[in-house]
Amino acid sequence: MVEDKDIKTPKSPFAMRQNEVKVFDGKEGYASINQVVFKVDMGYINEIHFTMLEIISEFEFITSRQLYQILTFKGLEIKSQDKVNDKLEDLIKSKVINRYYFSSDEGKGIFRVYCLEKIGKHLLNSRNVKCDWVPTDNTKPVYMLKRKLAANQVLLAYMRKVKAFKGYRIEPVLMSKKQNSRFKPSLAISLVKDGRISDFVFEVIRRNAGWPDKFLEKLTLYKEFYEYFQSKDGGFEHPPQLVIVGEDDAHLIEAFKIVTKNKIVFKGMELYYTTDLRQLDDSLEKSLISFRYDEVKAKYIMDILEVDLLAGEVLPSL
Repeated sequence: MVEDKDIKTPKSPFAMRQNEVKVFDGKEGYASINQVVFKVDMGYINEIHFTMLEIISEFEFITSRQLYQILTFKGLEIKSQDKVNDKLEDLIKSKVINRYYFSSDEGKGIFRVYCLEKIGKHLLNSRNVKCDWVPTDNTKPVYMLKRKLAANQVLLAYMRKVKAFKGYRIEPVLMSKKQNSRFKPSLAISLVKDGRISDFVFEVIRRNAGWPDKFLEKLTLYKEFYEYFQSKDGGFEHPPQLVIVGEDDAHLIEAFKIVTKNKIVFKGMELYYTTDLRQLDDSLEKSLISFRYDEVKAKYIMDILEVDLLAGEVLPSL
């Protein structure tokens, strides 16, 4: 598998492209649950397949590379990325999972995205594994899938590169008390250093049609969450640090302009930003940025922060 540091690209693979569509790349037709049960009985679908199903269910949409990294992080012995691809192919042929790729004016995407199918849900339920999948989940548009994939990449970066990594929650539920509205960040990550817990929540944004208005709506919910925050709200002891994850630096500048233009201020917290490609660096200590007003230049400038909490160790090759 290609290491993060060896990925050389000027544009995130999870950034939006012009006229981008999601293309079905799974198995067409009907598959019998009886045939799948037979494969389970014969060991053709085994414990590794079930572990992969649980991960796919948890993340909803995931690439094979991300799946391989998670399996490796969990300590499961998977020899290579190719072995993971082979097992995914087993599940696709039985219509236990589905597969998609993206196509745009720039051409056909280089990676595939995996998600559950109906039989996959039945298999998980047979083992009392909670699975909220419904068929309409697979109809979600490109930008929603890419938000998920970008959030996965952030999580994997923190899992593998931050020594203080403790745990995570995908789309935790927060409450905007004034509007009495529940909403979900893309991801929450907990870090522990010297016995102190630090929580981060990440809001992934993409350049889909109408994103500025949707982003502003979400910011107002976050503003109320922080303004009326009390211990245990959203499962946090203290207000978590909010980080906006954009496609690139230009996208972050656009997001920052929305924040300043609408005078969005978060009680007791400075808003941080990052991009997809910053998650590929060997260390995440300089992966977060903020915007600071420069009195001399009379304008806002982008500051790269150095956060010791995000220090890590040298990663073993996958």
